[in-house]
Amino acid sequence: RFQIYALGYFISFTCYCIFYLAKKVKHKQRIKYIENYFFHKGIRKKVSSKYPLLTEEQLDLVFIALKDYFQICYMANSKIVAMPSQVVDDAWHEFILSTRFYYIFCQKALGRFLHHTPTEAMNSPTYAQQGIKRVWRLACAKEKIDPKRPKTLPLLFTIDGLLNIDNGFVYHLNCMDANNKGDDTGY
Repeated sequence: RFQIYALGYFISFTCYCIFYLAKKVKHKQRIKYIENYFFHKGIRKKVSSKYPLLTEEQLDLVFIALKDYFQICYMANSKIVAMPSQVVDDAWHEFILSTRFYYIFCQKALGRFLHHTPTEAMNSPTYAQQGIKRVWRLACAKEKIDPKRPKTLPLLFTIDGLLNIDNGFVYHLNCMDANNKGDDTGY
């Protein structure tokens, strides 16, 4: 009787270990897939035509930030993640329009289709706030920034200001700073 019990325990433990290791491997594969993804040149061309003043290096930065966003979406485990950047959101829109490429990317990178929900269409302002707080925490974790005492902002929160994007979202480390009061240009 003891041997059957021990064998059952051993088999359960072995299955758990195999499942756990397979999940870790799959996680690393998905993150690596996102990091190494090459966006179709047509998508890059569309973003470039919308933002003609961006250099090639700046466009590279936009697509690096888009990859960051996708990694954060993956890390969020299907929970809502807001988009803190206008230029990255525009790049995402262009990617979505390449439906075949986008669908395949989503399946390989995220294991699911990532829908785009505009802020205006969200259930409530609280839902949108949860999404921006989540992206803040995950972006900080990704870039090894203390989210409660940041010394710098994550790329997704700096890119619009860095690239001087018209109607972009500009964030400040200290939004309560006297220099920012009444400014209405940032968050």
